[in-house]
Amino acid sequence: MGRPRPPRVALDLRGLIGGHDILRLSGGVKRDSAVETWFMDGPIDLRSIAQKWFLRMRQSGDDVRELMHDGCPVACVKDAPFGYVNTFKNHVNVGFFYGAVLKDPAGLLEGSGKRMRHVKLKRGIELDSAALRDLIDVAYLDIEARLGTIPQPST
Repeated sequence: MGRPRPPRVALDLRGLIGGHDILRLSGGVKRDSAVETWFMDGPIDLRSIAQKWFLRMRQSGDDVRELMHDGCPVACVKDAPFGYVNTFKNHVNVGFFYGAVLKDPAGLLEGSGKRMRHVKLKRGIELDSAALRDLIDVAYLDIEARLGTIPQPST
């Protein structure tokens, strides 16, 4: 028998109504023990890669909150998610909830959905770390702008 899965966090569907279309996730805290437990579980080499990039998300601002959603760590500003990490059998995804609108001059983002995109990290394959750091920074600023915390950057 497998291990019991952590409880899922309910979506706040009120955040999906209206002109802003901001996904809302309730239950975020400054440091979630379930997130820490997740990093200690699974293939340690992949989880350590995920932890490195989630730490970068945590460091984006004092207003960053975290929670487990759909089985993976998610970084939010208030209750609005901007990034996540997840591990798979042979790779790590560093994902962005509004990745489709992020500028990605290095071409790291993958995916074809309406909003979400991710960067796939594989063992032994070099990555433009500076470009991924920039994507995390831009994703954080983007969600801040969507929430009206900072002025929307001009394009």
